[in-house]
Amino acid sequence: MADDDTQHGISRGSMTIAAFSTVVEWYDFTLYLYLATLLSRVFYGGGAESLAATLGGFAVSYLMRPLGALAFGQIGDRFGRRRMMLWSMALMTVAMLGIALLPTRAAIGPAAGWLLLALRCVMAFSVGGEYTGVVAYLYEGARPARRGLVTSSASAASEVGGLLAVGISAATVSLMPTAQLEAWGWRIPFFVGAALAATIGIARSTLQESPEFERQQASGSVPANPFAHALTHHRAAIARGFAISALGSITYYVGIVYVPSFLTGTGAMGEGAALWLSTAAAVMVILVTPMVGLLSDHVGRKPVLLVACVGAAILPMTMFAWMAGAGSAALVGALVLAALGGAVSAVGAVATAEQLPGEGRLTGLALGATAATAIFGGLTPLVSHLLLEATGWVMVPGAMIAVVAVAVAPVLLTLREGAVRRR
Repeated sequence: MADDDTQHGISRGSMTIAAFSTVVEWYDFTLYLYLATLLSRVFYGGGAESLAATLGGFAVSYLMRPLGALAFGQIGDRFGRRRMMLWSMALMTVAMLGIALLPTRAAIGPAAGWLLLALRCVMAFSVGGEYTGVVAYLYEGARPARRGLVTSSASAASEVGGLLAVGISAATVSLMPTAQLEAWGWRIPFFVGAALAATIGIARSTLQESPEFERQQASGSVPANPFAHALTHHRAAIARGFAISALGSITYYVGIVYVPSFLTGTGAMGEGAALWLSTAAAVMVILVTPMVGLLSDHVGRKPVLLVACVGAAILPMTMFAWMAGAGSAALVGALVLAALGGAVSAVGAVATAEQLPGEGRLTGLALGATAATAIFGGLTPLVSHLLLEATGWVMVPGAMIAVVAVAVAPVLLTLREGAVRRR
């Protein structure tokens, strides 16, 4: 397992900008799912088939994430982490502003839905390079004994973005009449996202380069072809990263992000109440993530991942059954799933990064972790929706999480420990 000894000379300011830049990344990207039922009416005409089309658009666009991660990973591995993060945020700003300015179905007919899908693909492409780049930057800049805590800050900050997304979505939906909401109010959260992205893009111009990339430049070990390098030297590490990310993705995207659509689709809650419940879940993730990251620095990544995997195998089915019943049980179910998803994301971020050495790290993460996210994150909300519609069994989303947890467990059992214990 890789644990390169780099000179950790990144300033606290650069580390802070990198960590909190995931706020805008996750705000922009999860906003689509939190507004899925509203967007289905505005762009696809409304009804069950329109919601399926909206979730399908999310799934299709999500397939662009590994392509974006691979493209930006090549830039990061060849020309530096800083350049990669500047370019990805610039593209994200353009895509978010484009969505905010889109004409609706009422204005131009079905073409509106296709334009939304196209811009979602651009957004997914840019986000593909964002998260892996930030995780690698934080991992390479942190002191070895604090990598779990520091790298988990990317997950915590991204959930702050999710919290902003669900909070602004809930406020917009709750405070505006339906007619105004569908006519122009839906644009407000997207304009906010574009402004956030532009602000972070400007702040990123002050970032220092990763000391790990500077080491590679000094030693002449920067790979000329990161893609070929990763496939030649890191196939096993890529597979391990895929497994870890599969568990993290399905616990997050089915156990947290899909929940508002689940609650409204089953009739347990209205749109506004479901979004406020998801706001509480986002707060839970923010609280859990740094604690789990710090715990992984003390006791190791492997035991934390294994405990989370066991939880993912036994808890989600019951939690989804509780949420379908609404009331206080729904709140408990959502908070438990949020804590589980936050825990896996926290330790998964550092665990996937340390599977790979610095040379080709971003490309390896793209081939492993981001590919898994495309499958187990982008596709699973749609699959959950379709299975729920076909079977009527409210535990279906939880069963999907459990199946993945059982499949990933043997890989986690064979992991070598990557944490550097504190002395």
